[in-house]
Order: sequence, then C-alpha cells, then structure tokens
Amino acid sequence: MRNPLKSTRQVIQRFFRLLCWQLLLTLACALPHAAHASDDGVEITRAYIEAAEEGYRLSSAYSFELSHDLEVAVQSGVSLHFTTEISFTRPRWYWFDEKAVTAKRTHKLWYDVLIRQYYVKVIGSVAQPFQTLDEALFFIRRPTRWVVAPRGALKVGETYNVTLKMGMDKDFLPKPIQVNAFNNSEWRLSSKQKTFQYRAE
Repeated sequence: MRNPLKSTRQVIQRFFRLLCWQLLLTLACALPHAAHASDDGVEITRAYIEAAEEGYRLSSAYSFELSHDLEVAVQSGVSLHFTTEISFTRPRWYWFDEKAVTAKRTHKLWYDVLIRQYYVKVIGSVAQPFQTLDEALFFIRRPTRWVVAPRGALKVGETYNVTLKMGMDKDFLPKPIQVNAFNNSEWRLSSKQKTFQYRAE
C-alpha cells in the first residue's frame, strides 16, 4: 500500500526544487541587467588636480540622469545624496603602495514640497535653492573645485595614482526605502572608478 506521508514529502521536495531553479534563473537574468545599469549610471567626464595656495584641488564634472523612480522619490520628499570619493596612492617597489590621501564629499539634494523649491548643499555647508530639478542637478554635475588635500600632504615631484568615484549614496536613504533600492536597478547610480596620475607640484 502506498504511504501517503511519503508521497506528500516527495511533492513538497519537488516544489522546493522547482522554486530554487526559478529563483536561480531569475537571478541569472537580472545580473547582466543590473551590471549594465550600473555601468551607464554616472560618467566622469572631467577630472584633474591643480595646485593652489590652500592645497590640492579637484576639478571634476559628471554626466548622469535620474531614473523615473528617483525623480518621483525626490518630488515626494525623499532626499538623495551623491558622494564623491578620491584617494592618492604612491607606488613603492619595496612594499605596498603608500596611501597618502583619502577624502570624501557628499552633496544632498531635496525638494521642499510646501514651497515647491529644490535645494542642494555640500554636507557641512549652506544649502542653495533652485527653481527646477535640472538646475539643481547641474550644480551636482558641475561641482565647485574641492580642496582634497592640504599643502604638505603630497611630496613635491612625486607621482601619485589618483582614484576617483562618484555616485548616489544609498546609505543615506530611509531604512524602508533602502531595501528596495539595493534590489532595484532604477535606484543604482554610480560611476566606475577612474584612475589617473598626478605629479605633485
């Protein structure tokens, strides 16, 4: 006589095997799309270092657009943060590369629903108002020159490898939104690392 308990167990096992295969297939289909979305997120169109009296300044420019989901989020009152990270390393033949300087700067973008005005500010500074989203984004895409290292932080005459990266910082999002953001390509917006050399002056 057939054991009904054994038959039920086999059905459940087959169900879970089928479910696992479906999940793996979904993941395999999603990964190329996610990578493509990330690659096309932010393009670093200009990046160079210039020496000034106050230190070494980064001049940079970026090209990117907000997805529909991000535009809706901003207009609904969600703040977006865009973080730029830079590091200077000096190659050493006898040991690991020397990490001379690391710096980070974050722009915050938000919309005041009551007065219908956009704002952008570098964290730690005063906010600037803008009438349109395009004007606010232009300020982020073409940021002011940023002193990334004081005088004396780099050795004059030495050549450094400079690594730069910029993108939307999901760690600043409200916790309920973070769950969706980390699994939705519409919320991915970052550049590839750009590396170039700078000879300290």
